Amino acid sequence: MKRRIEYFLDLIYPFFSKFLDKTTFRYAACGGSNTVFDLFLFFILYNFILQKQNVDLSIVVVSPHIASFLLAFLISFPTGFYLNKTIVFQESYLRGRVQLFRYFLTVCMSLFLNYVFLKLFVEQLHIYPTISKFITTFFVVGVSFVSQKYFSFRTSSKND
Repeated sequence: MKRRIEYFLDLIYPFFSKFLDKTTFRYAACGGSNTVFDLFLFFILYNFILQKQNVDLSIVVVSPHIASFLLAFLISFPTGFYLNKTIVFQESYLRGRVQLFRYFLTVCMSLFLNYVFLKLFVEQLHIYPTISKFITTFFVVGVSFVSQKYFSFRTSSKND
Protein backbone atom coordinates (compact mmCIF):
# COMPACT_ATOMS: atom_id res chain seq x y z
CA MET A 1 0.00 0.00 0.00
CA LYS A 2 2.83 2.37 0.94
CA ARG A 3 4.54 1.95 -2.45
CA ARG A 4 1.30 2.55 -4.35
CA ILE A 5 0.63 5.76 -2.47
CA GLU A 6 4.20 6.97 -2.98
CA TYR A 7 4.08 6.08 -6.67
CA PHE A 8 0.85 8.02 -7.16
CA LEU A 9 2.12 11.05 -5.23
CA ASP A 10 5.44 11.03 -7.11
CA LEU A 11 3.50 10.86 -10.37
CA ILE A 12 1.54 14.06 -9.68
CA TYR A 13 4.15 15.96 -7.66
CA PRO A 14 5.78 17.61 -10.72
CA PHE A 15 2.58 19.63 -11.23
CA PHE A 16 2.99 21.12 -7.74
CA SER A 17 6.79 21.24 -7.43
CA LYS A 18 6.98 24.96 -8.30
CA PHE A 19 4.73 25.82 -5.36
CA LEU A 20 5.45 23.21 -2.68
CA ASP A 21 8.43 21.24 -1.47
CA LYS A 22 7.95 17.47 -1.49
CA THR A 23 7.21 17.13 2.23
CA THR A 24 4.60 19.89 2.21
CA PHE A 25 3.01 18.41 -0.90
CA ARG A 26 2.86 14.94 0.64
CA TYR A 27 1.43 16.39 3.85
CA ALA A 28 -1.21 18.27 1.88
CA ALA A 29 -2.10 15.22 -0.19
CA CYS A 30 -2.14 12.71 2.67
CA GLY A 31 -3.63 15.10 5.19
CA GLY A 32 -6.17 16.28 2.66
CA SER A 33 -7.18 12.72 1.85
CA ASN A 34 -7.48 11.83 5.51
CA THR A 35 -9.45 15.02 6.14
CA VAL A 36 -11.88 14.22 3.33
CA PHE A 37 -12.17 10.73 4.80
CA ASP A 38 -12.88 12.24 8.24
CA LEU A 39 -15.48 14.66 6.81
CA PHE A 40 -17.14 11.79 4.94
CA LEU A 41 -17.27 9.70 8.13
CA PHE A 42 -18.66 12.68 10.06
CA PHE A 43 -21.41 13.19 7.46
CA ILE A 44 -22.39 9.51 7.40
CA LEU A 45 -22.32 9.21 11.19
CA TYR A 46 -24.26 12.43 11.80
CA ASN A 47 -26.92 11.97 9.13
CA PHE A 48 -27.38 8.21 8.83
CA ILE A 49 -25.93 6.38 11.83
CA LEU A 50 -26.90 8.77 14.63
CA GLN A 51 -29.69 10.30 12.54
CA LYS A 52 -29.09 13.75 14.07
CA GLN A 53 -30.13 12.42 17.51
CA ASN A 54 -28.44 12.98 20.85
CA VAL A 55 -26.45 10.05 22.22
CA ASP A 56 -27.44 9.15 25.78
CA LEU A 57 -24.51 7.51 27.57
CA SER A 58 -26.42 7.31 30.89
CA ILE A 59 -24.00 9.65 32.69
CA VAL A 60 -23.98 12.29 29.96
CA VAL A 61 -25.91 13.15 26.82
CA VAL A 62 -23.70 13.94 23.83
CA SER A 63 -24.96 16.09 20.96
CA PRO A 64 -24.98 14.33 17.58
CA HIS A 65 -22.37 16.62 16.01
CA ILE A 66 -19.92 16.05 18.88
CA ALA A 67 -20.56 12.28 18.94
CA SER A 68 -20.06 12.10 15.16
CA PHE A 69 -16.84 14.08 15.40
CA LEU A 70 -15.47 11.78 18.13
CA LEU A 71 -16.44 8.56 16.35
CA ALA A 72 -14.95 9.77 13.06
CA PHE A 73 -11.76 10.61 14.95
CA LEU A 74 -11.43 7.04 16.26
CA ILE A 75 -11.18 5.89 12.65
CA SER A 76 -9.21 8.74 11.08
CA PHE A 77 -6.56 8.91 13.85
CA PRO A 78 -4.80 5.66 12.92
CA THR A 79 -4.99 6.35 9.19
CA GLY A 80 -3.56 9.83 9.72
CA PHE A 81 -0.68 8.52 11.82
CA TYR A 82 0.13 5.81 9.28
CA LEU A 83 0.20 8.29 6.39
CA ASN A 84 2.30 10.84 8.28
CA LYS A 85 4.79 8.27 9.56
CA THR A 86 5.25 6.22 6.40
CA ILE A 87 4.59 8.67 3.56
CA VAL A 88 5.13 12.27 4.70
CA PHE A 89 7.80 12.36 7.40
CA GLN A 90 9.91 9.32 6.54
CA GLU A 91 13.15 11.08 7.52
CA SER A 92 12.19 11.51 11.16
CA TYR A 93 14.85 10.22 13.52
CA LEU A 94 12.34 9.71 16.35
CA ARG A 95 11.30 6.21 17.39
CA GLY A 96 7.83 5.07 16.37
CA ARG A 97 6.42 5.08 19.90
CA VAL A 98 7.71 8.64 20.45
CA GLN A 99 6.15 9.70 17.16
CA LEU A 100 2.87 8.07 18.13
CA PHE A 101 2.84 9.76 21.56
CA ARG A 102 3.69 13.16 20.09
CA TYR A 103 1.19 12.65 17.28
CA PHE A 104 -1.42 11.82 19.91
CA LEU A 105 -0.60 15.04 21.82
CA THR A 106 -0.88 17.21 18.74
CA VAL A 107 -4.06 15.45 17.68
CA CYS A 108 -5.48 16.08 21.18
CA MET A 109 -4.79 19.76 20.62
CA SER A 110 -6.57 19.50 17.27
CA LEU A 111 -9.47 17.68 18.93
CA PHE A 112 -9.78 20.47 21.47
CA LEU A 113 -9.77 23.10 18.72
CA ASN A 114 -12.32 21.08 16.74
CA TYR A 115 -14.54 20.78 19.79
CA VAL A 116 -14.40 24.49 20.59
CA PHE A 117 -15.02 25.58 17.01
CA LEU A 118 -17.85 23.08 16.49
CA LYS A 119 -19.55 24.22 19.69
CA LEU A 120 -19.14 27.85 18.60
CA PHE A 121 -20.30 27.42 15.01
CA VAL A 122 -23.19 25.00 15.63
CA GLU A 123 -24.52 26.08 19.01
CA GLN A 124 -23.73 29.80 19.05
CA LEU A 125 -23.69 30.81 15.39
CA HIS A 126 -26.26 28.17 14.28
CA ILE A 127 -24.30 26.99 11.25
CA TYR A 128 -25.18 23.54 9.88
CA PRO A 129 -22.90 20.90 11.51
CA THR A 130 -21.28 19.53 8.32
CA ILE A 131 -20.48 23.05 7.11
CA SER A 132 -19.19 23.90 10.60
CA LYS A 133 -16.90 20.86 10.51
CA PHE A 134 -15.59 21.92 7.11
CA ILE A 135 -14.85 25.49 8.31
CA THR A 136 -13.27 24.18 11.51
CA THR A 137 -10.97 21.94 9.50
CA PHE A 138 -9.34 24.92 7.79
CA PHE A 139 -8.46 26.51 11.12
CA VAL A 140 -7.00 23.32 12.52
CA VAL A 141 -4.98 22.20 9.46
CA GLY A 142 -2.39 24.99 9.72
CA VAL A 143 -1.76 24.39 13.40
CA SER A 144 -1.58 20.67 12.78
CA PHE A 145 1.01 20.88 9.98
CA VAL A 146 3.40 22.97 12.07
CA SER A 147 2.93 20.67 15.06
CA GLN A 148 3.51 17.50 13.05
CA LYS A 149 6.52 18.82 11.17
CA TYR A 150 8.39 20.37 14.08
CA PHE A 151 7.24 18.23 16.98
CA SER A 152 5.69 14.83 16.17
CA PHE A 153 7.92 13.86 13.25
CA ARG A 154 10.95 16.06 13.82
CA THR A 155 13.75 15.55 11.28
CA SER A 156 16.43 17.78 12.76
CA SER A 157 17.93 17.48 16.20
CA LYS A 158 19.31 21.06 16.33
CA ASN A 159 17.08 22.03 19.25
CA ASP A 160 17.15 18.73 21.17
